[in-house]
Amino acid sequence: MKLNKISYPIELKFLADEGAFEGYASVFEHLDDQGDRVLKGAFIDSLKHWWHSGQVPKMLWQHDPTQPIGVWESLEEDRHGLRVKGRLLLDVQRGREAYALMKSGVLDSLSIGYRVLEARPGLKSGERLLSKLELHEISLVTFPANDRAKITQVKNLFSQDCDIVQRIYTLVSLLKDWN
Repeated sequence: MKLNKISYPIELKFLADEGAFEGYASVFEHLDDQGDRVLKGAFIDSLKHWWHSGQVPKMLWQHDPTQPIGVWESLEEDRHGLRVKGRLLLDVQRGREAYALMKSGVLDSLSIGYRVLEARPGLKSGERLLSKLELHEISLVTFPANDRAKITQVKNLFSQDCDIVQRIYTLVSLLKDWN
């Protein structure tokens, strides 16, 4: 008797608190809508300053200083850009709204509020190469200046459970059809 095999990907992860997400607040070397190109290393001094102060930049809704909606738990430069991990405050109405929008894919972008400390002209007219920035805040936004500054993952206890259950049902269905 020949034994046939079928594979179906099921990925189990540890489930984080609801409201947790991650992404890139800035992507290096990408020309944004303002004519700016952030260079690798632009955030290093600012991140050191935040680290030594024991604080983190504010997480805001659409750059509105009157609407903080969460906390940043991790900020780091990697080879791609300014990678961030945060958690929305679900006790705050706007935090719950942002979470619902993120889970549905409607809200998928990040944007930084900063002061330019060092810059030089780029090769194109009106282009600036930003080499040193003082990071003030990072916002969840609808329309980012840097269209590559995206939320890459939203952790949701319930949707992950439902996704796993859906994958199991699909696998069972495939196995039934296969027989």
